[in-house]
Order: sequence, then C-alpha cells, then structure tokens
Amino acid sequence: MSLVGQGKSRIEWASRRMPVLRAIRERFSEEQPLLAVRVAACLHVTTETANLMLTLREGGAICSLCASNPLSTQDDVVAALNDMEIETYAKRGVGTKEYYEHINKALDVVPHYTMDDGADTVSLIHTERTDLLQHVKGGTEETTTGVIRLRAMEADDALKYPVVAVNDAMTKHFFDNRYGTGQSTIDGVLRATNFMLAGSTVVVCGYGYCGRGIAERAKGMGAKVIVVEVDPVRALEASMDGFWVMSMNEAATIGDLFLTATGNINVIRKEHMQLMKDGAMMANAGHFDVEICKPGLRQMAESVTVARKDLEEYSLPGGKRLYLIGEGRLVNLAAAEGHPAEVMDMSFANQALCLEWLHSAERKLGKHVIPVPREIDEMVAKLKLASMGVSIEHMTDEQYKYVKSWKHGTE
Repeated sequence: MSLVGQGKSRIEWASRRMPVLRAIRERFSEEQPLLAVRVAACLHVTTETANLMLTLREGGAICSLCASNPLSTQDDVVAALNDMEIETYAKRGVGTKEYYEHINKALDVVPHYTMDDGADTVSLIHTERTDLLQHVKGGTEETTTGVIRLRAMEADDALKYPVVAVNDAMTKHFFDNRYGTGQSTIDGVLRATNFMLAGSTVVVCGYGYCGRGIAERAKGMGAKVIVVEVDPVRALEASMDGFWVMSMNEAATIGDLFLTATGNINVIRKEHMQLMKDGAMMANAGHFDVEICKPGLRQMAESVTVARKDLEEYSLPGGKRLYLIGEGRLVNLAAAEGHPAEVMDMSFANQALCLEWLHSAERKLGKHVIPVPREIDEMVAKLKLASMGVSIEHMTDEQYKYVKSWKHGTE
C-alpha cells in the first residue's frame, strides 16, 4: 500500500492522454447507464485499465478486476485501485495457481458481464464456475487470442452467452494492434536488451495487424525485416510491403531477433532453435506464452542464467547461447509498460460503450461472438478526431442521393 501515491499519479497521467474515455466518463457520471451492474474484468492491470475501471464505476457499475497475465501487472496500480475501493486481485510475477485464484476472487462478485483479455474468465465460468452462468448476461473480449478461443467455443456450441469481439472493432485493431503493439513490442525488447536494431535482421512471425505494426517499427529503426507467414494472402502483402518473406527454417539461420505475433502455439520450435546462430534473441508479442516452445528450449539447454532483467540466457552444447526475453510472455508488458495511453484510449472507449450497449440491448443477441456495432466504432473515431483537433469533410445532400441510387451511370 506504500505504492498508492505513485499509482494514483500514474493513473492521472494516463487519464490526461485519454480524452475519449474521459468524455465517456463525464457522460456516464451524469446518466448512470450501468447503475448496479456487476462487472468482472480480467485485463492487464495497467494505468490505462485503471481509467477504464474508474469510467465504469462513474457509470454506476460495481467492478471487480484481476490480471490477465502474470507479468503484465503494475503493482502500484493495484494498490491505488484498491485504495479507491475498486476490488483488484493481481500481483506481478504470480504463479499459475495464484493467477487462477485471483480470477476466482474477481468472479465472486457474481457478474452480470465479463470483460476479458484472452478469454480466461469466460473459460473458467464455462468449466469450473458454471453456477455463474445463470447471472451472466454478456461479455466483451479485447484480444485476437481471446476472440479465436471464443469462436472455437461458438463453433462447438459451448458458448453460453453473447460476447462482443471488441478486438475486431476498426478503432481497435487498426490502431491498438498495429500502432500500439508495434511501438510497445519494440520498447519491451529495447528495455530488456539495449539491442541495436539498425543493421540487424529481425524476424517477425505473423503478419496480422500486430505483426504489421512490429515489422513497420523495426524497419523504421533500420532493421532488415523478414516475415514468416502461413497465410498466402498476408505473405503476398508482406512481400509487396517490401519485406523478405520466407519459411521459419530459412529465417532461423539468419535472424538476430525473433518476434512472434500469431496467436498460435509452437511457432518457434526446437528444430528452429537448433538452426539459430549464437546470440539470437526471441520474444513474443502474443497474449499467451505458447508461441515460443519453452519446453524445447529448456531441453536443449545445459544451463539457464539471468543475463539482465527480463532476459534469460540459455547455454547450449557447443557454446551456443540463445536468449529469451520476458519469459516468452507478451513482451510489451513483461518488459515494458504496454501500449501508450493514446491508443488504449480508443480500445477502452470501445469496451465501455460496448458494455453500455450490451446492457441496454432489448433484442435477443443469442449465444454468439458479436461484432462491435458500426455506430460505436464511428463514435469512437469521431471523438478521437475531435480530441486531436482534426476536422473531416461531410457529404452534400446531392452526394448522399448519388451513392444511394443505382440509376446514375456514364454520361
């Protein structure tokens, strides 16, 4: 609790750079659209998340928060939120047992709605806490990995309540995934290694929006970038964007730094590590620590030491050394502070507005993964543009009529 003052100062600093969420908070305070609504949130416990929780509370919600990753928690934020009477169960570096104990404590609020990064809360409710299903009306999910899990649940007819895929909002994945992940991943790598990107060879595994952002930022800092992709369309796009595209076996022999951003398992495996050169470094930007095969790396190693904070050195037979950053967990939070507040402003605005929309929805939504309503996406974009002092053009009545008609042709 000695960290309360520090946490409050940092939360306030983030708030100043989140004008969209701040505007929503002001409206929520007046309208109370979430009065007495119970929310269990499993998110990265950062200064930006704290501002989302405060926004929901201003709207009348009763919030309970836990961490969505053992290494993403900022302990001063936990202290500050608990001091502000928002129940928060998290501590940086906890083990798996305590991690799930925290989720269960957050769920003890008996939520009407869940809010997830990675779908761990949804999964637990559907397996071990099924008693809560009668109370839960819906949820939101903010990560690519989580949406993948939820769509798999829906396909298996296992999903028992509607969940809005906040991750797929244009004002989320176009900006948070690309610009936020791009900047914060490089930030995490540099904090952990003080590595010189210029002139190095960086291998980016995955060319979704996160991978695009990472590749662009690495290229912008002077690195030679290789993209590894399984999707032929994305691979073609990466090639036309000016990046080398090759298989993991080919890239493994020449890369200096390997970054995974796929949402899939064992993207970098033992056979790839065996091909890597001495000193190669690996980091993961995906939500779960499964993209780099850590068991395979441990099997290969004769010893493991801590080279620097958030950097492990694996010594292999023959003298080769490989390095793992942030335990293979999402590097932007394991070794840095996550996305800038300016981009989380839009993501958390989507979270708040989607929760309000879910609660006010009179229609039957079904047990599905639901897209963010277009009007919410556009509202977030308009609020962000206004906060930046940017004005846009508007169509005339004549133009509206033209785009709505099929009768106009060549004249």
